[in-house]
Amino acid sequence: MRYLKFFIILSSLFIHSGLSAQQKVSDQKMQWFADAKLGIFIHWGIYSVNGISESWSFFNNYINHDAYMKQLDGFTAAKYKPEEWVKLIKESGAKYAVITTKHHDGVALWNSKAPLATTTLKNSAAKKDLITPFAAELKKSGLKTGLYFSLPDWSYPDYDGFTRDRKRYDYKQDPVRFKKFQNYFQGQLNELSARYNPDLVWFDGDWEHSGEEWQAKNILTNLRKVNQNIIINSRLNGHGDYDTPEQGVPVVKPSSPEWELCYTMNDSWGYQPYDNHYKSSNMIIRTLVDCISMGGNLLLDIGPKADGTIAPEQVKILKDLGRWTQKHAEAIYGTQAGIPDGHIIGKTTLSKNKDVLYLYLDYKTKNGILLSGIKSKINKIEVVGSKAQPNTIKLNETDYLLNFKEADFDSDVTVLKVSLNGPIQLDEDKQEILSLADLYAAPKQRGLTNLNLNRLAINLNAGTNVFQNTGLPADGLDFNPGIKSADQKISNWVIKNAEALYKTTGGIPAGHYQGNTALSADKQTLYLFVEGTPTGPIAIKGLKNNISRIRIVGEGTMLPHEIYNKLYWSKIPGIVYIQVPKDKLDPELTVIAVLLDSPIDLYREKVGAIESNL
Repeated sequence: MRYLKFFIILSSLFIHSGLSAQQKVSDQKMQWFADAKLGIFIHWGIYSVNGISESWSFFNNYINHDAYMKQLDGFTAAKYKPEEWVKLIKESGAKYAVITTKHHDGVALWNSKAPLATTTLKNSAAKKDLITPFAAELKKSGLKTGLYFSLPDWSYPDYDGFTRDRKRYDYKQDPVRFKKFQNYFQGQLNELSARYNPDLVWFDGDWEHSGEEWQAKNILTNLRKVNQNIIINSRLNGHGDYDTPEQGVPVVKPSSPEWELCYTMNDSWGYQPYDNHYKSSNMIIRTLVDCISMGGNLLLDIGPKADGTIAPEQVKILKDLGRWTQKHAEAIYGTQAGIPDGHIIGKTTLSKNKDVLYLYLDYKTKNGILLSGIKSKINKIEVVGSKAQPNTIKLNETDYLLNFKEADFDSDVTVLKVSLNGPIQLDEDKQEILSLADLYAAPKQRGLTNLNLNRLAINLNAGTNVFQNTGLPADGLDFNPGIKSADQKISNWVIKNAEALYKTTGGIPAGHYQGNTALSADKQTLYLFVEGTPTGPIAIKGLKNNISRIRIVGEGTMLPHEIYNKLYWSKIPGIVYIQVPKDKLDPELTVIAVLLDSPIDLYREKVGAIESNL
């Protein structure tokens, strides 16, 4: 009997054709974008003066338009050093940057010659064209140039939209006036294109009008006259080249061949001095890994202050990100989406020719790392950044247990490089059902107790509970499995964690949580199996429910949680992060119980561009 077989059925068609085509670049012009993996978004504007919502604060009537525009007087850019910005961006490991040339408030950060244009050169205290020097520094550095451009202009007198409750006019009743606006914004786009020849234009605000009303085809024609290979995001009423999900890390891989998650470091795009809800550098690095494992990019936002300096919290994140990207460059740039979930507790990517598998581990463990279902011959396994090689136990023809020294693990995400003898081939077999005898059997090799528990967690996740009909009580007391010479570590673990084994059913679908899971019979408690020592808080994506409480199974310690990136206007849930204290971790396998306010409800659908911020 094989010791472990891969438990997910993969069709031959998927293995031999789907996997090889999963990350085919849709257009040759998209190759640099597909390879880049990391970009930096920059939201800079007069909204940084008072630290209020960019444009939305007057649109939503939190402040009137006149008061909002008075921020022009405080927007000095006195300490703006574009060369330092670009140096920091490059140090982060980003390959491109996207800067707001004009947000919905209509304030142009370049010297726009369009009639009635409000610009930082003419109208702000800065008295500067802020885009020209930054674009020049980007091109000098070799980074790709991206320009954000708002289609709506809520300050322009001939645009129909003004605030949520007030329109200037009905554009259908006054097409002449709307034509003035169309000529205005098309002229501004032509200025940007001619002056900066951007590699990418990042549109926003397309929900206010149709593609025809924005003259989308005309926009594309004009942009391509200057640069036929220009890339456009998807926020031009479906005319773009790639999807742009916002804030919510996708649960499953988006269908677009190329995509990019735009993401804030805290809860704000522009600078807000009292928004201290920053994610840790560890969380940001793991978000990047999440994106690249699904073949996408991370567009990470910074919001400079009105004087042009960048908050120290943001600088630190960029520098910490740079430490990790520099160390692991070969496992980031030019990779493609990895193999299906279930082969390892962690994320994966593949090299372009699919003969190198990269494994990303955001935990440390002394119990070994199980890699299963790899039919290809493995030539070599090593740690990216140090070349250290693991002590490898080959369990059978497709499964391996990898053991590393403590010093070999990265403080955030460890990356293993698995070199194969050809394009990767995966095992199609189902996971064998684990028997009580197999579970309790004393391991033939020392230190393999955890491997039996790993098999148990895999079975539970897949919906097979070996403890059904065994008389196991919810508290585990006095349970006798009837197994002679049982592994005492297994016996102790089962008694301690009996709650997670008592009448539990299959776990939640892949993508919501990195490891294995199980659900209580009433579907209202989610059990998370936590491997090793996590380098940061564990995360749950797409959970619609409210959380009543969280605790460590078997000893009852209550744990707090924090939610990031929950947008008030979006139905997409935020990400739940749970910090697990190191002194409460089980030496074999930790189980966390998440009690919900109702039977579990998950958000899981196609990810694309957002349709509206309203």
